[in-house]
Amino acid sequence: MQLPKGATVAVADGEKFNLFQNISDDANLKLTALAEADVDTENNNASAGRKSSSANPDQGQADEDNFAAGIADILNQQVLKGKITGLVIIAAPKALGELRKHYHKELETILLGEIAKDLTGHSIQDIEKTIGSS
Repeated sequence: MQLPKGATVAVADGEKFNLFQNISDDANLKLTALAEADVDTENNNASAGRKSSSANPDQGQADEDNFAAGIADILNQQVLKGKITGLVIIAAPKALGELRKHYHKELETILLGEIAKDLTGHSIQDIEKTIGSS
């Protein structure tokens, strides 16, 4: 997959979130890390239907879903403010599924691609390689 210069790459799972930007204007992808964003998990109740109890100890999944909803909120706001004009999302499969539930229609229009793979904690070179082979 080739990305235009200035495209944003979001890499996420249920606990971590990083943003990168393509700074290359040729066919060779060159990502640079962007400032970390604080993900609001308090105001995003993605798993409202799920209740944790001793019979159903699913609080960990609820926390991950809320984190994904917080990521989507950040991305949606940046898209709506015009700060992101092209976006690739790389996320662990479960996190990607939850993210999709919260995409704003404007985010969907600038989405260049999605990759269902957990690359949080991987090097920029690994991320570039994965995008390049997609």
